[in-house]
Amino acid sequence: MLLEADKIINPGKLRLRLLALLRILSARGIVIVLLACIVGVLAGVSVILIGWIVNQLHAFLYAIPPGARLSEMFSLSRPEMALVPVIGGALVGLTTLYVRRRKLRHPIDPIEANALYGGRMSMTDTLVVAVQTILSSGFGASVGLEAAYTQVGSGIASKIACTIGLRRSDIRLLVGCGAGGAIAAAFGAPLTGAFYGFELIIGVYSIANVAPMMAAAVSATLVAGYFGVTSFPIELGELPPMLVGQYLPFLLLGLVAGGLSIAIMQLVTLVERLFAKLAISSTLRPAIGGCLVGLLALMTPQVLSSGHGALHRELAMNYGLYVIVELFLLKLLASAVSIGSGFRGGLFFASLFLGALAGKIFAEIMMIVSPETGIDPVVAAVIGMTSLAVGVVGGPLTMTFLALESTGDLTITGVVLAASIMSAILVKETFGYSFSTWRFHLRGETIRSAHDISWMRDLTVGRMMRENIRTIPCDMTVAQFREEVPLGSVQRIIAIEGDREYVGMLIVAEVHALRPDPSNDERPVAELIKYGDVMLLPTMNVKVAAEMFAKTGSEELAVVDDYKSRKVCGLLTEGYLLRRYAEELDKVRKDIAGER
Repeated sequence: MLLEADKIINPGKLRLRLLALLRILSARGIVIVLLACIVGVLAGVSVILIGWIVNQLHAFLYAIPPGARLSEMFSLSRPEMALVPVIGGALVGLTTLYVRRRKLRHPIDPIEANALYGGRMSMTDTLVVAVQTILSSGFGASVGLEAAYTQVGSGIASKIACTIGLRRSDIRLLVGCGAGGAIAAAFGAPLTGAFYGFELIIGVYSIANVAPMMAAAVSATLVAGYFGVTSFPIELGELPPMLVGQYLPFLLLGLVAGGLSIAIMQLVTLVERLFAKLAISSTLRPAIGGCLVGLLALMTPQVLSSGHGALHRELAMNYGLYVIVELFLLKLLASAVSIGSGFRGGLFFASLFLGALAGKIFAEIMMIVSPETGIDPVVAAVIGMTSLAVGVVGGPLTMTFLALESTGDLTITGVVLAASIMSAILVKETFGYSFSTWRFHLRGETIRSAHDISWMRDLTVGRMMRENIRTIPCDMTVAQFREEVPLGSVQRIIAIEGDREYVGMLIVAEVHALRPDPSNDERPVAELIKYGDVMLLPTMNVKVAAEMFAKTGSEELAVVDDYKSRKVCGLLTEGYLLRRYAEELDKVRKDIAGER
């Protein structure tokens, strides 16, 4: 028996196995993939939980039969149900009041976190966004749950990565895995989720990030499937072959959808500004918005919540042009009022629904204008859905894979991608923002994508400047200057007056180049000063400082504590700034490429 026990628990073999395990775990790539799988599982569970809570709220508040969707109802069971969004608005207002009383900062979403904070997110922010989104959508506001899905998935990923102590690039990667996994679970589409993470959260596709991202997306999809969450199926039926002559109308549809996406984003901003001008507390605005949404719901419940049920109903039914246009306008108004009044949520699914309606409207118009093109309304709906969503959300490949995984039809994928690219180009060249980055712009941020620019903000003039600098009084004569500052000792020198107050910059060679005669020798050097109005501040980042160097043409600039006192605290050379900038760019390039 002892011999058998020795064979089972052999210390030598156990030590070898532990060493092999340690070698595996010391391989960074394997660890990141394992962590991505964990993140994907947790993101999938979060999506299931949030979706279940919202469905239970819909069933309780709107008396929906089991298995039915709120937005697929033909009418409200009772007229008083129109008050439900008002109650939801009041609850969202109370959460806003709580956040204000606790002096919590504005919640940071995954895009902002990856762009400005190295992927670091707050679990408090995550909880606030999740609760407010659940209340908003659960009580019928016309917003989607994708904001909560991605916030929770990314927040969990960030918490895990920061707790373990991963480096900056790995934290950003796992944040992208969390968001991508959440979208993959929500739509049952792993490729869609993966490219959502690439295009919108990480900001770039690279070979080094493929394995972790796909691991997270597939894990999340499997978890969602295990709990019985269906994918996002779109039944196309038997389609006629795609003709070359149909590509041009569908490309036109892509441009139309891009233009509509810009109009939608501008409308939401307009409504938001109108609510802001009301002399009413921001805690009461969601209740007012809920009142308007409730009135619209009396006309058709399809405007309520995200619109999953309504989208599938509209794809299956053949309504007339007037009905589709009316529903498009009502859903657009409900979404704009919901977000503009202060409900929490996004336009992800609303843009899919509105795009599908726009595609059907386009197909109906083409049947009147040019019936020989033979455009199928359902195909037009799919193309409109993806094209408009690309304009609002961003990510042409994300939406193309969503169409592919939803329909299972490879024949329309090419035209979907082409129309999506047309929409993306139009929005980029004429507007320049997606809905998320547009809202950052309104807050004063300069974020246009999730590309990591935080290193640029951290690399400030104060970190790069040289503090041990030489100065001279500005009332010194040229003769005194030549004696104090020999030619070749320095290239430039700062002139000051009083208590180190900046006056300007002197070029040593120019002062020594003056003809040596009494008229020049007695001239004050103040007459030769340059760049008297050009100063750097320690808080300026490398980008702003580089722009000032390019604008002035100077090779060195003085650094002052502030523009009022103008007290000199350092000197920065353009050569050193560009070298540090190049070093940081190279680090970013290596992180993207996965080089070590």
